[in-house]
Amino acid sequence: MKFVDEVTIDVAAGNGGAGCASFRREKFIPFGGPDGGNGGRGGHVYALGDRNLNTLVDFRYTRRHDARNGESGRGSDQFGAAGEDVVLRMPVGTIIRDAETEEIIAELLEHGEKIILAKGGDGGFGNLHFKSSTNRAPRQKTPGWPGEIKALKLELRVLADVGLLGMPNAGKSTLITAISNARPKIADYPFTTLHPNLGVVRVGPSQSFVVADVPGLIEGASEGAGLGHLFLRHLQRTRVLLHLVDAVPFDEAVDPVAEVRAIAKELKKYDKALYEKPRWLVLNKLDMLPDPVERKARVKDIVRRLRWKGPVFELSALTREGCDPLVHALYDHVSKLNAPPIEAPDVRFIEETAEPAPVEAAAPAPRRRAKAAPKPAAPKDDDEVTFVPDSDDPRFR
Repeated sequence: MKFVDEVTIDVAAGNGGAGCASFRREKFIPFGGPDGGNGGRGGHVYALGDRNLNTLVDFRYTRRHDARNGESGRGSDQFGAAGEDVVLRMPVGTIIRDAETEEIIAELLEHGEKIILAKGGDGGFGNLHFKSSTNRAPRQKTPGWPGEIKALKLELRVLADVGLLGMPNAGKSTLITAISNARPKIADYPFTTLHPNLGVVRVGPSQSFVVADVPGLIEGASEGAGLGHLFLRHLQRTRVLLHLVDAVPFDEAVDPVAEVRAIAKELKKYDKALYEKPRWLVLNKLDMLPDPVERKARVKDIVRRLRWKGPVFELSALTREGCDPLVHALYDHVSKLNAPPIEAPDVRFIEETAEPAPVEAAAPAPRRRAKAAPKPAAPKDDDEVTFVPDSDDPRFR
């Protein structure tokens, strides 16, 4: 399948249905009231994140996406049906921009995330809506409102935890093949990788992270040289970058230190935030130096000349020597960044831990027998009896 990570599409929501001007006409009811229903709303256009997709090729040749219009209202108080919505499935990591203003409308970062792109127009009002005490037989009706029409630019940035960075033929595709189930094309000529490749690295049954391999960078990539600048945006969401270096180049005139500095310079020109991401130095193809003393001296010389202060790993992606320590270190680093932050407990719900001082129980007071209230004297026949109500209602006063 062809990899497409940038397309422009047009979306048009449905128009609302028109309202109806109708009156009730039945047997023995020759002059009934208004019964024209409202029109239905137009269909919406949605974007839905789908983790099973990894390219925008579906939108390469289908640029126009229209939703259905709402139905018009009818008599007998029948409202029009809403237009059918259109749902566009896109890969997770897609950025949706306005093609004219370049403003970001939405980002699909989770599977199943649904975002409205164009809202359908509301339906028009029928004459039933205009009925009032002063207007018993309205004949007014309104048309439906038009739906939104937008030109959108879709840009895919893959969601990966680790990004591989390096010159062509540095061994990036070989490394992702060694540590994951990805099987990119591997050859002995430059620019074998033509599009990003994703690989899932499994450390345990439920422990894994995602690695992204992009085409190699060369000097002048930020100005359009080579292919790497076209896919550098796929590294902007990674947590850490692995800078692969061919420690034993076939051409002795090639200096690994100069290559590292050239790529760092291109990163800084392209995006300063990408340049400031954590970068680990990975010295590859050390199987070409079987002598451990010579290998140690080569690694020490490269690190000293670069004045590298970050993590350094020595490995051979071909023989998979040294890959396990790198994988476990990457997983520990990514899992720490993915851990949810520990929130401070709410002080309103913290119970006091200090125990209150014991209170000595006071001796119970002796019980006294209450005196019986004197009974009221019975009124005599000549006395006037006054009724005092318990209610505050003035009617009983």
